[in-house]
Amino acid sequence: MNASTETDDAQGGAPRNWLRILSWTAGPALVLGIGGWLYLGSGRYASTDNAYVQADRVTIAAQIGGRVVEVDVRENQAVKRGDLLFRIDPEPLQIALARAQAQAESVRSMLNAARNGYEAAQADVRSAQADLGYKQQQFARMHELRARGLVAQQSLDDAANTLAAARAKLESNRAAATKAQNLLGGLPQTPDEDLAAYKLAQAQLAAARLDLEHATVRAPMDGTIGKTTLLAGDFLAAGQAAMPLVADTPWIDANFKETDLTHVRVGQPATIEVDTFPGRKWQARVASISPASSAEFALLPAQNATGNWVKIVQRIPVRLSIESAQDHGMILRAGMSAVVSIDTGEANSVLGRWRGSTEAAQRVAQAGH
Repeated sequence: MNASTETDDAQGGAPRNWLRILSWTAGPALVLGIGGWLYLGSGRYASTDNAYVQADRVTIAAQIGGRVVEVDVRENQAVKRGDLLFRIDPEPLQIALARAQAQAESVRSMLNAARNGYEAAQADVRSAQADLGYKQQQFARMHELRARGLVAQQSLDDAANTLAAARAKLESNRAAATKAQNLLGGLPQTPDEDLAAYKLAQAQLAAARLDLEHATVRAPMDGTIGKTTLLAGDFLAAGQAAMPLVADTPWIDANFKETDLTHVRVGQPATIEVDTFPGRKWQARVASISPASSAEFALLPAQNATGNWVKIVQRIPVRLSIESAQDHGMILRAGMSAVVSIDTGEANSVLGRWRGSTEAAQRVAQAGH
């Protein structure tokens, strides 16, 4: 090997040494950097795939019984609040309304007749009182003449009988006046609107009108009709379910592990991915956090005080409100599976740890006072 070859080897070895040194230093630094970044950001986001799209569901039911004569919607049809859904045969209800109206008019006529009867009865009472006074004078005169022997006993007996008939007539007229007065609530001048009979007739009339209105069933909110088989000609009983209506304002129910909720608070931002639309994200916020785990709302909650106990991480439902449920035809529907990620802040950062320790110290100080 000559001198020129040794010089070339020395010149080529220097770059290789620098590359070797760079790989030994940059590699661990890169690994440490990635690990530190993952550590600092690992507690910031709380996520779960145990989440589902939910929406208000209303079961449309008939408030009155009857035969369905018209169905204006079909399955999976979008409707607006107030749209006609179906109609029940109104003819029997119209007849009932006419009967109630006639009954109300009859009560009004009866009350007017009672007022007239009361006035007539009062007049009869006054007439009977005057007649009774005259008959008492006649009886006293006959009694005096009989004592003097000027009239026969028959004349005195006739006068006594006439006096008794006058008393009976007065009592009868007073009873008629009392009856008419009772129909008028004790006071003849009481308005019809304040009388029990009139109120009852008006209540029956209002119920008949309401039943007729309930024959037309309308959508109580914006939404979409679910599965239904209702057809014209079907008979519905009062309270019988006719069709479901799903609202157009969905939300997300996410079931987080209790260990993931340390830093979750109401109002925090979140992102949602739905399995139906991979790659598309919806923006949301934490609306509320359940006061108890899902197991606490079960029909038979777990009893862990006896037997062999195994600790199981519980799930706490969290509700998230979606900023926009529809985007370029991608509509969120109730029951869809979702993946939720909540941004809780810098949980594992130095600043986050310092804030957490400061808040804890403040709580301890407040508890001490």
